[in-house]
Amino acid sequence: MDALKEYCSLWCTINEPNVYALSGYANGAFPPGAHNIKRAVGVEANMLRAHAAAYRAIHQIQPEARVGYALHYRPMVAKNKWSPLDALMRSLRYEGINMAFPSAISTGVLKSPVGNLSVPEAKGTQDYLGLNYYSLDRISFHLGKPKDLFTHSDFHEDADLSDNNFIANIPEGFYESIKWAVRTYPNTPIIVTENGVEDSDDHMRPRYLAQHVHQMWRATNFNWPVKGYFHWSLVDNFEWERGWTQRFGLWELDVKTQKRIKRPSADLYAEICKENGLSSEMVSKYCPEVFEKLFPV
Repeated sequence: MDALKEYCSLWCTINEPNVYALSGYANGAFPPGAHNIKRAVGVEANMLRAHAAAYRAIHQIQPEARVGYALHYRPMVAKNKWSPLDALMRSLRYEGINMAFPSAISTGVLKSPVGNLSVPEAKGTQDYLGLNYYSLDRISFHLGKPKDLFTHSDFHEDADLSDNNFIANIPEGFYESIKWAVRTYPNTPIIVTENGVEDSDDHMRPRYLAQHVHQMWRATNFNWPVKGYFHWSLVDNFEWERGWTQRFGLWELDVKTQKRIKRPSADLYAEICKENGLSSEMVSKYCPEVFEKLFPV
């Protein structure tokens, strides 16, 4: 902090604490590969305590700092709206993934199906909400998935899917995520800390980027306090337990040589940043397939 404070006043303490706790300790996808809800809740409580301690330490060194955390937010719908089991699974998953950490920041209480934990030091410890959005999930009850708490997540059959079918291009979900943030934290600045798509050939990324920036513009027309946008990511990254199999970068990385190769979407993003907006000329040039959706006659 002392070394960096003259260069930076915007700080993010923890990225996606909900993903780390649930994937590492509830569904076992990340190390240590545990399947224990109670442990997952305990880990999340510890991250709340760590966030709160970091929040106060940063402000002690740099009083004018803006400090927050980055939440991976997943809009969810029941796959079959007439199914009470799908609705129940959707509710349980939504509360566990999307609401536990934010609610604790608001109230100082971490709520869970296995009991509530008091974390009073976390209450009010954010100056902005960091919002990570990628896609929207359909949730259903699945008897064959006990390790996932009998829930199954998928996308619509006609969805515009990424390389490994990991992300569906649903820009309207981005708008709904911003709306959720505004309603959950009134009068709190929102910074989009991650938004992007895995796309090694850069076929999908230009339209994904344009459509999501368009939805963010739509949100700001309601005077919703979106104060920044960070695209994920600048360069291909080592993506959690999936390593180099997913390529999120505006710039391609050759892992062996470390050479960076610019993808076309990097030029689109550069033009958006330079002009502080998305124009019909940009869409015509980089992703004409969505022109009529974004600029209807």
